[in-house]
Amino acid sequence: MTDGELDPLIHVPARLRIVATLATLPDGDTLSFTRLQDLIGLTPGNLITHLRKLEDAGYLSSDKTGNGTASKTTVALTGHGRAALVTYTATLRSLLNGL
Repeated sequence: MTDGELDPLIHVPARLRIVATLATLPDGDTLSFTRLQDLIGLTPGNLITHLRKLEDAGYLSSDKTGNGTASKTTVALTGHGRAALVTYTATLRSLLNGL
């Protein structure tokens, strides 16, 4: 990615909604998978796919506790993810201001 380009990982609408939603939390706070799913409106499988891509890039972290039906997964935006969103929004603003 070069200067002036939108981050293709965040630019996907579902991932942008995920990152933006997690960015509203105070640094270090987490959101449960089910709550995030309710807020974003994705199917579990679709949400898992997007979360994995973001986690692989270091944009978010996840933690799973318990087993089976008693398990709970939480996700949080990392510092790297917050920085990526700041860069993304600055780039988008710059592109829009140039119209």
